[in-house]
Amino acid sequence: MRNVGILGLGVYLPSRKLTNADLAKMVETTDEWIRTRTGIVERRIASKSEKTSDLAIKAGKDALKDARISADQIDLIVVATISPDSNFPSMACKVQKAINARKAVAFDISAACSGYLYAITTAKQYIQTGMSKRALVIAAERITSLIDWRDRSTCVLFGDGAGACVLGRVKSGGITADFMQAFGEQGDLMRVVAEEARHPLEPDKDCAHKLPYVVMQGQELFKVAVNSMADAVVAVLKKAKLKTSQIDCIVPHQANDRIISAVAKKLNVSKEKIFINIDRYGNMSAASIAVALYEAVKSGRIQKGDNVVLVAFGAGLVSGANVVKW
Repeated sequence: MRNVGILGLGVYLPSRKLTNADLAKMVETTDEWIRTRTGIVERRIASKSEKTSDLAIKAGKDALKDARISADQIDLIVVATISPDSNFPSMACKVQKAINARKAVAFDISAACSGYLYAITTAKQYIQTGMSKRALVIAAERITSLIDWRDRSTCVLFGDGAGACVLGRVKSGGITADFMQAFGEQGDLMRVVAEEARHPLEPDKDCAHKLPYVVMQGQELFKVAVNSMADAVVAVLKKAKLKTSQIDCIVPHQANDRIISAVAKKLNVSKEKIFINIDRYGNMSAASIAVALYEAVKSGRIQKGDNVVLVAFGAGLVSGANVVKW
C-alpha cells in the first residue's frame, strides 16, 4: 500500500477572545471555577459575519500554502464539522468553490470531536487505493452557535476555530496506523437538542422555532472519554507495532485538562509527552486536534522522525486515533 503523509498544515482562529472573566459576567461562575475544572482560560468566538465555511476556507488556504500545492492539484476535499452553515451545500463544496479546486471530489464528515481523525483516515484510504493523489482535509467548527449561554456546565467549555492538512504520497513513514470506534448506545450522554415547535400542517398552532443547543452528562461522559481515549491509543499502537515508550508526542482532543491528565495516568505516560493548548482555545470539537497539531509542529514540539499519536473522543459516541511518523 502507498505511504500517505501530511504535506502541509494550516489554521484559522477568530480574533475575538472570550475570557473566563467575561463569562463570569454572563453566568454564575468564576475564573478559578473554570480553570480548576477544565484548564481553560480563554476561547475564540467567531464574529457574527464569520460562518463555519469562512473558517474552513481560510484554514484550507493556509494548509495549501504550507504544502506549496495549488488548489488545482487537489482532487479530494473532506471537511469535518458538526456546525455547518446549513445542511447543504456541504462545507467541502463551499471550500471547493472558494479555492477553485475544480478537479476535487468534496464531502463532509460528521463525527463530532473525532471528526478530524475520521476525515484523515478516510482521505488516506482514497490515496492508498489510487482513487486520489492529494487531499485537503479540514476541521472547522463554529460550535458556539450551538451553545446555551445560560448553561454554565457547557458554555464555559467551547470555542470556534479551524485547522487543516494536505495529505499525499510520501516515500516512507507518514500515517502508519489508524483506529476508529463507535458507541452509539451511549449517544445520549452528549447531544444537540432541537426543540422543534413548528407545525406546518397545523397553522393555528405556535410556529416558534427554538434554536438547537448542546446538552451533556458531564460526569458519565468523563469516565467514557478517559477509557475510550486510552483504549484507542493502546489499539492504534498495537497496529503500528509500537510501545508506549516509543511515543514522542501525543496530541489529544482538547476537551478538558482533567480528562487529558487521567488518560496520561491510565497509559502511564508522562504528561510532558502530551501537547496541550486547551487553556487558550477551549474545546473546538473537530478543530481541536487540527489546531493543536499545527501548533505542536510549528513550535518545534514535534520534530522530523518523531512518533506522534493523535487521539480523540466525541459525541456519537465515537473515538479515533492515528499514528504518524513525522
